[in-house]
Amino acid sequence: MAIFSIYLFPVWVLIFSAYALIFPEPLVEMKSSIVPLLMAVMLGMGMTLRWQDFVDVLQRKTAVMLGVGIQFVVMPLAALGLSNVLNLFEELTIGLMLVGTTAGGTASNVMTYLVKGNVALSVSMTLISTLCAIVLLPFLTWFYLDETVAVPAWEMVVSLIQLILLPISLGVLLNHFFAKPLQLIQPVLPVFSMFAIIFIIAIVVALNHLQLQSVVWVLALAVIAHNAIGLISGYGISKLVGFDERTARTVAIEVGMQNSGLSVALALKYFTAMSALPGALFSVWHNISGSVLAAYWQRKDQKQHQNDQS
Repeated sequence: MAIFSIYLFPVWVLIFSAYALIFPEPLVEMKSSIVPLLMAVMLGMGMTLRWQDFVDVLQRKTAVMLGVGIQFVVMPLAALGLSNVLNLFEELTIGLMLVGTTAGGTASNVMTYLVKGNVALSVSMTLISTLCAIVLLPFLTWFYLDETVAVPAWEMVVSLIQLILLPISLGVLLNHFFAKPLQLIQPVLPVFSMFAIIFIIAIVVALNHLQLQSVVWVLALAVIAHNAIGLISGYGISKLVGFDERTARTVAIEVGMQNSGLSVALALKYFTAMSALPGALFSVWHNISGSVLAAYWQRKDQKQHQNDQS
């Protein structure tokens, strides 16, 4: 159905985000739904994967290391550079640096899934970058800003296992033992994933509606530019070193879509409410930019397929 098309994903994101800004209360009460929704999405993605997919990733360690390397080299430097160029307040600089030094977010796995990228590669990069962030996030924040951030390492590991490892592993198991029955529902899994992410974005907007309404345009420019640098560098560097289109798209989305929710939590806990603004805005923007990119690549692939058929 046309209204469920990936091409309309950005439109639905904007509609639900606008609703969340105007009527935040009902969505704020749905805060506890974020984790179950993400777990359900991860389960659905797992149902499309095979164990061989992860074995194949192990044979492509260079792609994983490239993505993680860009994540923790380009993104922190971009955050610092943009903060200096745009002369951001100290609190906003800290917040943007927290976004730049965090790991790839689980939303990147969903976007990769929607654009038919290498989901197993995306998940692997998310897992490795999240584990690396336990050490690199506080170190890079201290190195660039001379600030110390205590990262809740054990809580991060537990969340990682809960949100990613367990549901995806279960999905892979189900796909292994019940492959034929699952073929009946696999076509609707992308639609479910799309609307689950839309609801999650709306809840995040509602939770941050007061902060988002006070965001200055210069911060919006910083967040948009930071996200664009991640997407462009991930794609461009991957193509430059000779990776295929599918891998380049995967790395681009993984680098450009940060775990901004973690940066918001750390900012609120260790700094100020203003320091949480970059992460809150990034939570909205990277999903919009990611969905626009997903729709563009989907349309490009369709046209290419039509040209090949003619």
